[in-house]
Amino acid sequence: MTSTTPSRGRRRAPTKMERAAGKAAALQKPRVILALLLLLGLTSVMLLDGYLRSEIGNDARVRDGAAYDKVPQKILDGGPLLTFTGGTAKTQSVPNKTIVLTFDDGPTPTWTPQILKVLDDNNVEATFFMVGSMVSRYPGVVKDLVDQGNEVGIHTFTHVDLSYQGTGRLQRELKQTQLALAGAAGITTTLFRAPYSSEINAVDNYSWPVYKEIGNLGYTSVFVDTDSDDWKKPGVSKIVQWATPKNNKGAVVLMHDAGGDRSETVKALDTYIKKMKAKGYSFTTVSGAMAKLNGAGNGAGRTGTAGSGQAVEAGVGQTGAGAGAGAGAGALGEQPGGAQSAPGSGSANSSANNSSNKVNIEQSGQQKATGSTLYEGKALIYAVAVAEWVLPLLSWLLLVVGISVMGRFGMMLILARSHYRQRNRKRGKSGKFSWGPTVTRPVTVIVPAYNEKECIANTLHSLAQSTHPIEIIVVDDGSTDGTKEIAEALGLPNVRVIRQENAGKPAALNNGVRNASYDIVVMMDGDTVFEPDAVHQLVQPFADPGIGAVAGNAKVGNRNTVIGAWQHIEYVMGFNLDRRMYDLLRCMPTIPGAIGAFRRDAVLEVGGMSEDTLAEDTDITIAMHRAGWRVVYQEHARAWTEAPSSLKQLWSQRYRWSYGTMQALWKHRKSLTDKGPSGRFGRIGMPLVVIFQIITPVLAPLIDVFTIYSMIFVDFWASLLAWLAVLVVQLVCAAYAFRLDREKYRYLGMLPLQQLAYRQMMYLVLIHSSVTALTGGRLRWQKLKRTGEVGTPAGVS
Repeated sequence: MTSTTPSRGRRRAPTKMERAAGKAAALQKPRVILALLLLLGLTSVMLLDGYLRSEIGNDARVRDGAAYDKVPQKILDGGPLLTFTGGTAKTQSVPNKTIVLTFDDGPTPTWTPQILKVLDDNNVEATFFMVGSMVSRYPGVVKDLVDQGNEVGIHTFTHVDLSYQGTGRLQRELKQTQLALAGAAGITTTLFRAPYSSEINAVDNYSWPVYKEIGNLGYTSVFVDTDSDDWKKPGVSKIVQWATPKNNKGAVVLMHDAGGDRSETVKALDTYIKKMKAKGYSFTTVSGAMAKLNGAGNGAGRTGTAGSGQAVEAGVGQTGAGAGAGAGAGALGEQPGGAQSAPGSGSANSSANNSSNKVNIEQSGQQKATGSTLYEGKALIYAVAVAEWVLPLLSWLLLVVGISVMGRFGMMLILARSHYRQRNRKRGKSGKFSWGPTVTRPVTVIVPAYNEKECIANTLHSLAQSTHPIEIIVVDDGSTDGTKEIAEALGLPNVRVIRQENAGKPAALNNGVRNASYDIVVMMDGDTVFEPDAVHQLVQPFADPGIGAVAGNAKVGNRNTVIGAWQHIEYVMGFNLDRRMYDLLRCMPTIPGAIGAFRRDAVLEVGGMSEDTLAEDTDITIAMHRAGWRVVYQEHARAWTEAPSSLKQLWSQRYRWSYGTMQALWKHRKSLTDKGPSGRFGRIGMPLVVIFQIITPVLAPLIDVFTIYSMIFVDFWASLLAWLAVLVVQLVCAAYAFRLDREKYRYLGMLPLQQLAYRQMMYLVLIHSSVTALTGGRLRWQKLKRTGEVGTPAGVS
């Protein structure tokens, strides 16, 4: 015997298979990363949407009845406009017979536009204190509002009571709302109103430090003189009555454009404006009122000389960033949002009577957003738009998944029971079930093998115990570990070993079919062991001349590990229940590679095992359907296979399966429009496979993602109970499947963990496969590492 050894000085060129494997490996990592990025993107969108809806970071505490002895009395007795300049707090009141209409909690796409129409019809501007999360969701409403000449102020981003929050949360609430305004309307603002605030005399020891900090940042805090209490829905007349100031005084009036049904507010607003105008009142914005105060030198202060306001040393400890909108000092400073301005300064006053500058005065609390503020704001608006589009879509998909999952369980239970009773019938009107005359003629068993030294002996020994006459053909697909030699050394009767160059499993199976001596061929994997009567049971359906292929019952042999138990549950529940259902519907999509039987002529008729896809078993099964052959499931033909024993191997196997299934479905897509048997499979089998084996598994993790999200941010117990209810349904189905297959129930204890971990892995595998398919990637056959731990069937527990 001679052998050739490559020269030491020369490097062997890689084979075609090695080059293909290298390319495939190089392509896998980016696709895994992309799959993970999709999951991360989904999580990010959900978190953003939850934050916008105050489901994340929500603090519903509202302080009430706190002491106020640390608040200067002159502040408590002052007007509703609070500013800080150089550490000095100052309040001002609206001039007599002047109304500053303010609206809180918006915008909304329903009520804000209606309010804007009433204001426009009456030639009135107002100030809207907006919640940043609402601004980011409805940017178009904000832009229309600003373009109409109205003014905006900050009402925090999540409508939280700031007296409970630290400095970091306070600054985030302000900054995020400024970014939302910048992205929506290209502006920032110096006006602020705290959620749950009212008149200035309600400032307490907890909120006073907050107002000092806000003032130190250059904001004007706006309180209320007159509250319409429209949120109580008291009726139009009451809203008008409660919003009317007494004794011809000026007032900051509070109404709402969000928070519920505001139809009464809309009706009352038109009546109110007309009534107040008839009394000689004028309407303006907060900035308009402050410009009037600071320019005229005369006005109606709440407690002192007209227009002078009330000043007191606030003890801020540091100078402010600016005077704020209409602070009175006219100091030039950097306002919130980064713009240089001094609203309410002398320059603004000098043009106060110029009608062409009216809009500028009444919007002087706003500045044009520039630089990073503008771009970050636009990015926020775009991100929220994506979330607003994606989350409803995901909610509908979740509904589809729920219906699909429950529908599948229902179909499986009903059809599996019918299948079991039909195939195991022992008496009745139709008598005992039978395929026809007993099939006793010899058949050929084809064993494709590539580096199966750990398993090939157990496989062949199990076949040697067969109760049915068989011919065994081992097709060694270029093994390098001595598989061929082990098979030959066993010296078993009726065993032929055929050697071929490494060409893949489909080629090995085709080689076996060509060399088969009999008209029925049984195909199996090189790591599988058959029960003694498996072949006999498997070939009995061929008594019916219309049956072209038979799927056997594959069992997981190495099931005493966590990963093995997960796959055992999947095989019994997912695969075998599915096959019972598909059998009755006459559209079984896959004959398992571990145990399946075919008419030799039918295999040759459809062109043999194709190398077009990685799922050659699915490919040929669909081809058999399209050729008019019937494919059935024989539950009593059992084989034991060695399932992947590590997550890496499991990923590799399932990736190949799912990608190969997609390839097979795409290859046979024309069956959707065919007539006859091909069209029947295309219009029944293919949609079921797409829905149950691709779409539903891809979307199934939505159940877990939404459950975790809801448990953390919404209602823990309700969400947990809903998830457990779904788990109970799955457990019932699994228990029924185990009963039909006479399996031990103890493995069902792994089902909850399987749902938490295994299902997420299968999701990533399917995403990975989908990305590979969409990007046109190719994947070669991947050999799994075997241990040979699955011995004779009798030894499997």
